[in-house]
Amino acid sequence: MAKKEEIESGTEALLEPILDEFGFELWDVDYVREGKEYYLRVYIDKEGGITIDDCVDVSRRLSDELDAKDFIDDAYTLEVSSPGLGRKLVKEREFAKSIGRDVDIKFYKPVDGSKELTGRLSEADAKNVTIEVADSSGTLQQRTFDRKEIASVRLSVDF
Repeated sequence: MAKKEEIESGTEALLEPILDEFGFELWDVDYVREGKEYYLRVYIDKEGGITIDDCVDVSRRLSDELDAKDFIDDAYTLEVSSPGLGRKLVKEREFAKSIGRDVDIKFYKPVDGSKELTGRLSEADAKNVTIEVADSSGTLQQRTFDRKEIASVRLSVDF
């Protein structure tokens, strides 16, 4: 397992009891290098949304656990936040949690003359994403796209 995956999975293991205690759910853990700096980003969620105080509580508890276990060799910055309204879907669990919700898909190349499409997520796996979209007559149709064609998938936000 690569260093990035080891750090992310180790952090997830430390987070599980903390999030269970608070009644929160894990959206994602991402360990990234940006320039010379490393960041350990944790995205948490709960019904009704996450507050800044929620992030502070989890950050303090997780920081203590990370210091005690000391399995990350690099100096890094820990960030705990909400994934946000228009959250990007990347990992399988993120897609699974979002089945039935509206998503915005951006393609690398135009599909039917457009590089963007909005629809209701109905299925997703490692190879494909399937959404329901309304055709010109308003009839819902299932459309399946190869993940290799897709630049990004985000939850759709309506204001």
